[in-house]
Amino acid sequence: MKLIIAYIQPEKLNDVKNELTKKDVCKMSVTNSLGCGTQGGYHETYRGVDMEINLLQKVRLEIAVNEDYVDKTIKAIIKGAKTGRIGDGKIFVVNLEKCIRIRTEETGSDAIG
Repeated sequence: MKLIIAYIQPEKLNDVKNELTKKDVCKMSVTNSLGCGTQGGYHETYRGVDMEINLLQKVRLEIAVNEDYVDKTIKAIIKGAKTGRIGDGKIFVVNLEKCIRIRTEETGSDAIG
């Protein structure tokens, strides 16, 4: 079992969801987040004061998958999120030690579904 965490551009969320649906991956958590990286930021003037904005809007996806879905999920995220420009995002894959479905108390791969 793996936990796939992806940070993507907010405007690419629907494209990523569509690609994941095509690969039969439909269970995920989505959170708005702020982040900075190579993309840097931009300058903005607010009430005459020059401000540097370096924490940019991102969307964080968390998807728990069984081993046979890891590559499919990663490829779907890349296909939906990639523009070829700085700031497309990152994907992290983390070992998932345990998963428990609260309703049925199933554990492991059965709990992920």
